[in-house]
Formats: sequence, C-alpha cells, structure tokens
Amino acid sequence: MKIIKNQEFGGERPLYASHGLRLENVTIHVGESSIKESSDIEAEDCTFEGKYVFWEVDNFNVNNCYFAESARSSLWYSRNCRMTNCKVDAPKLFRRMDGIYVENTDFPNGEQFLWDCKNIQLKNVKIANCDYLFMHSENILIENYKQEGNYGFQYAKNVEIRNAVIDSKDAFWEAENVTIYDSVLNGEYLAWYGKNIKLVRCHLTGEQLLCYVDGLVLEDCTFGDDANLLFEYSTVNGNIKGDVVSIKNPSSGEIIVEGKIGELIWDENQKAPKDAKVVCEN
Repeated sequence: MKIIKNQEFGGERPLYASHGLRLENVTIHVGESSIKESSDIEAEDCTFEGKYVFWEVDNFNVNNCYFAESARSSLWYSRNCRMTNCKVDAPKLFRRMDGIYVENTDFPNGEQFLWDCKNIQLKNVKIANCDYLFMHSENILIENYKQEGNYGFQYAKNVEIRNAVIDSKDAFWEAENVTIYDSVLNGEYLAWYGKNIKLVRCHLTGEQLLCYVDGLVLEDCTFGDDANLLFEYSTVNGNIKGDVVSIKNPSSGEIIVEGKIGELIWDENQKAPKDAKVVCEN
C-alpha cells in the first residue's frame, strides 16, 4: 500500500483513481473530486475541505479525520465505508451508498444525510439539524444514538434502533419493518402510514402518534402528557404502562393500558374491521 504523509493537495482530482493508498496527516484543500473513482483507501488524521471527496470509492476507512463545512457532499455513490472518531461539519453526506459503518462521530450539520443508502450501522453517533435523514434507506442498525431534526426515516425499511433519543416531527412516515428498543421518541405524527412497527420499552411524546399503522406492536411503552389521539385507524397489539391522554378509533387488535385512559373515542369514522379491543386495567 502506498503511503502519503504530511502533504497538502488542492484543485480538482489531485488523487483521482487511486488504489491501495494510505493518507496520514494529509490536507485536501478546497477543490473537487479529490479521491474520486478509487478503491482500498485509508485516511488517518486528515482534513478534508473540498467537495465530492469520496465519490465512487470502494472499501475505505476514515479515522480521526475532519470534514470542514466546505466538504459538502463528500461521500456519495460509494461502497464499504468505515468512519470512526471523526469531526464532521459538512452537510449532505452519504448518498446512494452501500455498506456504511460509523462510530464515535458527531454530525452537527446533518442536512439531507443518508439518502437512498443500504446496509448502515451507526454506534455512538449524534446528528443535529438533520431534516429528512435516512430518506428511502434500508437495512439500518443503530445503537446509542441521538437525533435532532424532523422527517427522519421516511420510507425507510428494515430498521433496528437501541438506546436512542430521537427528536423528530413526522418521523418514520411510511417506514416498514421497524423495531425500536429502550428509546425516547419525541415528535408529532410518529410513524403514520407505517407497516410492521414494534416499540419495546420506549417513551413517546407528541400529538397524534402512531396513526394509520398496519401492524403496530407495543411492549411496556409509556406516553407523555401531550401524547393524545393515539392509534387512529391503526392495527395495534400490546400493552402500555402508565396513563394515556386519549385513544381514538383504532381499527383492530388489543391494547392493554396498565393505567388510566383520559378519553377513549369511538365515533362514526371508524374504519373496518372495527374490532379493536381496549382494556384499561386501572
């Protein structure tokens, strides 16, 4: 493997079509497509300032590196990326990629991250300012995670999340096959039109949560004082620990509430099969 140390590059395509290359303490200044169409790249203690750095790159590891805000759209159309211990100010990363592992990295400017990607694993990651995160992505594993940004996980498929705090209005719209464990979910209209959504030991806040869901499962979940009009037109099975403000027109299944229900609404707008059962144990 060729090694480049303590050097600086700029302009357009300075390391274009490189293969078997290790970069140590290298700075890529403002420019475009510095490592485009390459493979088997390692970057350690590097700084990236230019755009479109890792486009069409196969098998690359990035550790303890810095992506400046000017390095927007730096990881697109690539495969098998491993990013660890990095500082990232750049927006619009990870687009149409396959095979992404990110650990111990924060993204304070996560605008339009992770669109149309698959086979993603995040561990000990924080993402902020991240509207429309994970749009149309699939096969996602997340652990120890914090997110601040709306419309996350729209149209995502095959998602497993553990130990997360997600602040996101309209999260998981039309998402499929989602399981979330031991997490806090804050935001209105959670998982509307979702399919096969399972929540285990989660705490949820926000208005009109979990409506129009086909195949919702709850295990030992709790709801905040602002969580009202739950489960409208959803098929729901499971139990809720504690009180709920209101439940409205679930279509089928059995919901066991181990506290009090402030209001249970059944009206003429119920949708078939209209056989939902709500049991209040207090």
